[in-house]
Amino acid sequence: MIYDEIRNISRYRGISSNLDVAIDFLEKTDLNNLPLGKTEILGDKVFANVMEAQAKDEKELSFEIHKTYMDIQIDIEGTELILIGLDGFYEKEPFSPEKDFGSCIAEKSARLKMGPGRFVVCMAQEPHLPSAAANEDRRLKKCVIKVAVED
Repeated sequence: MIYDEIRNISRYRGISSNLDVAIDFLEKTDLNNLPLGKTEILGDKVFANVMEAQAKDEKELSFEIHKTYMDIQIDIEGTELILIGLDGFYEKEPFSPEKDFGSCIAEKSARLKMGPGRFVVCMAQEPHLPSAAANEDRRLKKCVIKVAVED
């Protein structure tokens, strides 16, 4: 997991070439101007999904896990909590390779407060629980950039 302010994202260059492509995109793009839905950046290796959602109580949500992609989660409007699963997690919903998605339960987690100006990179195979309510106003507009893990 990488958790920082978006203005510092260039510090994380060199981890992978696909992540570098995502960083280039974020440095050149005003996320407020992206349309809802999918925006291709580098075919199926790097793409953005912009969505509007309602944050929910943590009890209503599950940790998710991906194996093919890492997620860069960014709040464009609103503020959410994202939990990162630590040691001791187990499968809740079987992993689907076609969807690159599975759900799990984490016994311990770190809580990250998001909001405009912050980002988190959830690494592949790192359990994360996005869209948890951080306050009374639960409206979110967010961008999730999917970055393919390189072999």
